Parts: sequence; structure tokens; C-alpha cells
Amino acid sequence: MKTMLMTGAGAADVLQLRDLPTPELPSTRHMRVKLAAAGINPLDTKLRSKPAYYPDKLPAILGCDGAGIVEATGADVSRFKVGDAVYFCNGGIGDEPGCYAEYTTVHEDYCAAKPAALSMNESAALPLVLLTAWEALVERAHLQTGQTILIHAGAGGVGHIAVQLAHHLGARVAVTVSDEHKAAIAKSLGAEKIIRYRQQDFVAETLAWTDDKGADVVFDTVGGETFLRSLQAAKYCGKVVSLLSTPLSLADTQQARLRNLSLCYELMLTPQVMQLHEERVRQRKILEQGAQLAVAGKLKVLISQVLPLAEAAQAHRLIEQGGVTGKIVLEME
Repeated sequence: MKTMLMTGAGAADVLQLRDLPTPELPSTRHMRVKLAAAGINPLDTKLRSKPAYYPDKLPAILGCDGAGIVEATGADVSRFKVGDAVYFCNGGIGDEPGCYAEYTTVHEDYCAAKPAALSMNESAALPLVLLTAWEALVERAHLQTGQTILIHAGAGGVGHIAVQLAHHLGARVAVTVSDEHKAAIAKSLGAEKIIRYRQQDFVAETLAWTDDKGADVVFDTVGGETFLRSLQAAKYCGKVVSLLSTPLSLADTQQARLRNLSLCYELMLTPQVMQLHEERVRQRKILEQGAQLAVAGKLKVLISQVLPLAEAAQAHRLIEQGGVTGKIVLEME
């Protein structure tokens, strides 16, 4: 099979087109999937430059997001049959083969039926960002109807899904964006307040929007100084959820403590890294709920560019340049 193999840690050109044997089924509960598309995430670029989880298992196939057709099933598989269309978030961090390939294998319990309302490309783009947004807003922040939420990078991969999910939950949504094109996208997805962070102070704008109270929830997808300033944009007893490591100084923690803020972290990879089977089943159920939202017209996926498998390195370069709207997808031949 054709695959884009990560031959070592480094720049994007360590991704090389190679022919590898079609993978065998690791267990009687696994399925082999003929991939139609693979989603690209910033995570992939970070693991390529610094393989944090399994540095001793190179070369590796990156890409945890995939969609395709079940091509073979183990003897004990009961949830799917050959010919079924599926999507999933699995492998791609070094422990199991990922989705930058024509075929991959996945345990049946971690796989969901492809959303009927979405194409293969859209389905492949969805899993990681949906799981991230859902866990952050529903399971960490417990976002409620009528609450206010500030979502950073509201037109990005995770951000544009979070906007739709927050809108579905009945929250009032503010976003930060960099330009008018992204402002229009966020508005169309349900954002009420658009903050152009290059021209506007997002803390001041959020306070003005909430009558000086601050947002009930701030969802930080950027990190660094944006995270630290987000502490000022959250209301007293509010919640700040971040996707990134956030080194806090003593002054920062004192500010958060003074305002009784809840600081939460979201890493949707944890169940896979820690091999928590029941948690991975829970994540699959989130994918199933996301599929229902897509069928109901309440969730869509923005794809900015579709590239062939052989151009995975170019996809990584585009993400590392920054400013990508929505998602980039690799399409198999």
C-alpha cells in the first residue's frame, strides 16, 4: 500500500512516500479500513518535529483522523461488516499505524458509522476537533444554556466546531478572529460577538459584551499570552479551558485564585496514550452524537484545502505557516 511514512523527527520533508505491506488485523476485534481520506491536525506537525509519546518507535505513520470503507473484519467483530462506511480517531501518534496511508486497522469499539450527511473528506476532518471541542465545552466547562463563552480562533479547526457546539447548547458565543473572512465564517456558524484581535483588545471587548462581568467560559486554543490574558476575560467564578500547556507564574495563579476561577485542561489523546478502553468507547459515542448533529444540520465541517496523499508534507507546511481556516484533508487515490 502507499503511505506517507515519517522516517524520522524533523522538518516536513521527513514525510516520504513509501510502499508498505497492507496491515494485518492485530486482533479478532479489529477491522481493516480502506481509507478514502485522512484529516490533518496541528498535532501531526508537532509529533513530526518532536515525537513526544513514542520516540523509540520510528519510522511511523502519522494521522489519527480517518474515514473509509471496512475492507476486512476479525472473527469477533459484530458492530460492522465489510462494505460499511466508518470514521474514527485512532493511531497516528506512534503506537499504532495512522491514516496517512491507503489502509489502516482500528478496533471496532473505537469506530463510528460515517455521518450520512457528510462526505468522506468532511468525515475524515471531523473526529479530533469534535472530540476536543465536545470534551472541553461539555465535559470540562459544563457549558449551559444562556451562558456566555469566548472562543479563541473561532474559525480554526477546533474553533469552528466549538462555535457550532456552543450555539447548539444554547450559549451566547463570542470569538476572536484575525480577518474579515474569518469573521464572516464565525458569524455564519452562530457567533454573536466578533472580536478582531489584531485591532481590538479581546479582554476589553469581552467585558463590554458581558456588562463588565466577563465570560462564563473562555476556551483557549492558542496558549501563551492569550491564555494568561484570558484569566482577565473570565467572570468571577468562571472557567478557563485550555488545549495547551500553560506555565503559570505566582502572580498568575494568585489572580486566578483571587477570582475563584476554575482552570481546566483538555487533551483528547489521553485515553489513547494511557490505553483507557472505556474512555475510548466514550469518545466513540461522542462521534456518534456528532454524526446525529450533522444529520440534523447543526454541525458542518469547513475544509480549506484537499491534497493528495503524496502531498502530506505540503499540508504540514501550510499548517505551520498558521492562519488555516477550518481543516486540511488528504485524499487517497
